[in-house]
Amino acid sequence: MLVLNCSTKLLILEKILKNHFPESLKVYGAVMNINRGNPFQKEVVLDSWPDFKAVITRRWREAETDDLDHYTNAYAVFYKDVGAYRQLLEERDVINWDQVFQIQGLQSELYDVTQAVANSKQLDVKLASFMAVRFSPVSTLPDTSFLMESPPRLTYLSVADADLLNQTWSRGGNEQCLRYITKLISCFPSVCVRDEKGNPVSWSITDQFATMCHGYTLPEHRRKGYSRLVALTLARKLQSRGFPSQGNVLDDNMASITLLKSVHAEFLPCRFHRLILTPAALSGHIRL
Repeated sequence: MLVLNCSTKLLILEKILKNHFPESLKVYGAVMNINRGNPFQKEVVLDSWPDFKAVITRRWREAETDDLDHYTNAYAVFYKDVGAYRQLLEERDVINWDQVFQIQGLQSELYDVTQAVANSKQLDVKLASFMAVRFSPVSTLPDTSFLMESPPRLTYLSVADADLLNQTWSRGGNEQCLRYITKLISCFPSVCVRDEKGNPVSWSITDQFATMCHGYTLPEHRRKGYSRLVALTLARKLQSRGFPSQGNVLDDNMASITLLKSVHAEFLPCRFHRLILTPAALSGHIRL
């Protein structure tokens, strides 16, 4: 195991990962954030350098953590050799197996390999799998200026909006998620439409892996073009900062799939996998 903490080498790693799109997108997004201020206190672990075969991003070990917070306790994985990934998993001190955490990646063997190691340590593994998408370059994104006769108030989210997002997110509704969303809003780009009273009615945020997530419009404000406006605006904002505008969508979310197709988003050949791992000792304390 090697912890890569040299700023020059981290910039080199960022360039290397770009050559392995789309499978490296999650790790790439995390490394970009590390190289641009590191607001989530992340670090990079590899099997070797510079000819690495597996790389994992994780939280600093000295960072303050909540053992029940699988939102913040998150790892991203990319490997050139799945065997090297398994060896890295099995090494001491690479993963904190005593807390609830998640692993994200875009490679097909991720679940089976992770589950095999987790089973030996008596952790439960829950898999969620999504279609992975990426927005077109900003120069080819559709224009949004003509979408409405009366343009809505388009702005960004504030931490005061975190409770609403926690209540409306399918993954939310708990204290850990509220803290996580508050941190995301504080650190990363977001876009929202506000009503005449200043309340958010449609929004999307960016997560710690530079992924567009929690795109949501309140039911009473749907069918007005807000979701399209928010998604395209956030994609442009991310691309203007050099980030890839990537996202994930469930196979049965036809409304979002239709929207993504309408803006010519690219549905990637690989799938996004999110694994949530729970130690047996903590299984009665976590709501997933």
